[in-house]
Amino acid sequence: MTTVGRLGDPSSVRRLQLDGVVATYVVDAVLRMDVGFFPTIPRDFWSANRALLGADGRLPMSAGGLLVELAGTTVLIDAGVGPGPVQFPDADIRSGALVDVLADIGRRPEDVDVVAFTHLHFDHSGWAFVDGEKTFPHARYVLAASEWIAHASCLGGDGAAAPEHVLRAFASGAAELDLVGDGDEVVAGVRAIVTPGHSPGHTSYVITSQSGHRLVAFGDVFHAPAQLAHPDWVAIADRDTAGVIAARRRLLAELSAPNTVGFGFHFGDQAFGRVVTSRGSEALWEPVPTWVLAPAPQQSQ
Repeated sequence: MTTVGRLGDPSSVRRLQLDGVVATYVVDAVLRMDVGFFPTIPRDFWSANRALLGADGRLPMSAGGLLVELAGTTVLIDAGVGPGPVQFPDADIRSGALVDVLADIGRRPEDVDVVAFTHLHFDHSGWAFVDGEKTFPHARYVLAASEWIAHASCLGGDGAAAPEHVLRAFASGAAELDLVGDGDEVVAGVRAIVTPGHSPGHTSYVITSQSGHRLVAFGDVFHAPAQLAHPDWVAIADRDTAGVIAARRRLLAELSAPNTVGFGFHFGDQAFGRVVTSRGSEALWEPVPTWVLAPAPQQSQ
């Protein structure tokens, strides 16, 4: 049976099928974020939406990878936080479940053909390498050229946001990077859209089924559904405010197209949804029913 979860809960392991495309949120972590992570969101928004917050007053935000299986190819979009432990200002982070969740759904790291990164921040790339070795040994690693150039010129230049072990592994050649640009096809049916702002080469991915149904994985262009209606509500981790707003407007056009579902890594237990327009012309998130394969994993850190 398919269900819709609650925005204020950590994400369950959920699956969506669009024709021959099967997309599964392989949850790795829960990040409980201080609302100060969103300095431009008015305080009265949180007062009016207490259901979004945990008992500790923090916002639960899941992280992990989107496993996309189509036409005999397995693509993992992003690689979660990793085995940790990870320290990040104003956040409690519990991670390390991704490989176990893969096993729970009958998949192994060896089954992944492509790992496509939206960007290299810690909660999207942490499982790329463990002890300097590729976690997904047979996979081709894909990243926007503009994202890698920004990091390669100054390792660790993005502070705590980009994990040093990932940057150094790529720099040492532990995995060859397939660098892509805006509009490039990653595999048949998966196209990259470079949406800089949150990071220099942040990339979203559009997955298209044979009948034309689409799934848009938008990474950190949006951290929370409220930003759909308020593109100027940015987060501390957004490096370029003007770039973020431009990326959001581009993605809103993509997400508003017919036969399109979006995927948001950090959208609580409503990771899959559609963008609809209210009477006031505001963009709203309408979660779609999906199969629950497992509850939110229990992290040990």
